[in-house]
Amino acid sequence: MEIHLLYKLYQQHPSVQTDTRRLKKGDLFFALKGEHFNGNQFALQALEQGASFAVIDEPLDIADSRLIKVDDVLTTLQHLAGYHRLQLDHLDKSRRLPVIAITGSNGKTTSKELMHAVLSTTYKTYTTEGNLNNHIGIPLTLLKIKPDAEIAIVEMGANHQKEIEGYCSYTRPTHGIITNCGKAHLEGFGGIEGVRKGKGELYDHLRVNEGSAFVMWDYPYLREMSAGIREIITYGTKEASVTGYVENGAGFLEVRITKGPDLGLIKTNLVGEYNLPNILLAVTIGRYFNVPEEKIKSALEGYVPSNSRSQLIEKDSNKIILDAYNANPTSMKAAIENFAKMEGTEKVLMLGGMMELGQESLAEHQALIDLINNYSWKNVVLVGGDFKNVSHRFIYLNSSLEAAQWLQDQKFKNTTILVKGSRSTRMEKVLE
Repeated sequence: MEIHLLYKLYQQHPSVQTDTRRLKKGDLFFALKGEHFNGNQFALQALEQGASFAVIDEPLDIADSRLIKVDDVLTTLQHLAGYHRLQLDHLDKSRRLPVIAITGSNGKTTSKELMHAVLSTTYKTYTTEGNLNNHIGIPLTLLKIKPDAEIAIVEMGANHQKEIEGYCSYTRPTHGIITNCGKAHLEGFGGIEGVRKGKGELYDHLRVNEGSAFVMWDYPYLREMSAGIREIITYGTKEASVTGYVENGAGFLEVRITKGPDLGLIKTNLVGEYNLPNILLAVTIGRYFNVPEEKIKSALEGYVPSNSRSQLIEKDSNKIILDAYNANPTSMKAAIENFAKMEGTEKVLMLGGMMELGQESLAEHQALIDLINNYSWKNVVLVGGDFKNVSHRFIYLNSSLEAAQWLQDQKFKNTTILVKGSRSTRMEKVLE
């Protein structure tokens, strides 16, 4: 089926689903397949559950006009999303829909949520849900954007080169942010220079298409990478259009804005001084899109993190910092150093192993051990991954379930605990 004909069906049934467990009556079902699943096997079930049509790429032993056969379901989903993106620009001939793409090694999801909090006070804003930031999540995000959209934010994750370039080809961002380029997905990118090249594909798109970039001006490599982009809006701790600093990082983060909108002190519900750039970016975005100052401040102060990101949990007499959604050498280092600076002497580190580091994995895990050794802790618990393959004097456990049992057995009181690890180590289970 040609894409414009499929788009007409989408306009009649503008809800797309790839999982029969979440299917609603009238949805368009796309039968995606991967290494461990094949959606084609559930296409008939989807129709029985009320799907309007099912897009498949394998023949089924039944004739049904509601089955739409294509060469490749994923490619078709992406093409449909790209076609929809073009139509969104055509809704208003006087302007292009601002689509803000955000990528980076650390902080992109928190930054996205903060930007959404600020922009949605003033505009109808559509945003990537959760961390649906890959080759499936991004087209689904686009297809959820309705004609009433005034701004859209699309988060882009990547673990190899040319991935961001592919997303940009059909997302067509008008504005973009690279939060930073750290030591993440080194195996796929081929080292830190590969990370910068891969993330820099967003800047390449903006440069060619006369877009705008919001750039953390404290990072010389982002200054260099963004050169030549038509419009560059800067934020940072100095020499930028919006500046600020951490006034208090002992508990919930407090940030004072020193240049830009007159916000004074922003009292957030985030933990960790490493969230300063995320706050400054959200302020800069709000200022750029003319969000009233009082709404910028109230949105940032009202935002409460979830999904195991920068959360401060008080349990009995203990304080627990839960930052267990993602971990790489850069974010781990920032979290440990921030934790070391926090008030209190009864501190416990519970860290999960880092993944996708390739040949650098052992060295990066050992570097974290060396960093931990620079400070005094009540206890250090290392869980899974290559922590078992490096030299250290700390407690090692195989899984987050073992760590949960260990924590329960300690019966800590008046203790501050940092829980952090890669998604695959499921360190949030420590608190269950």
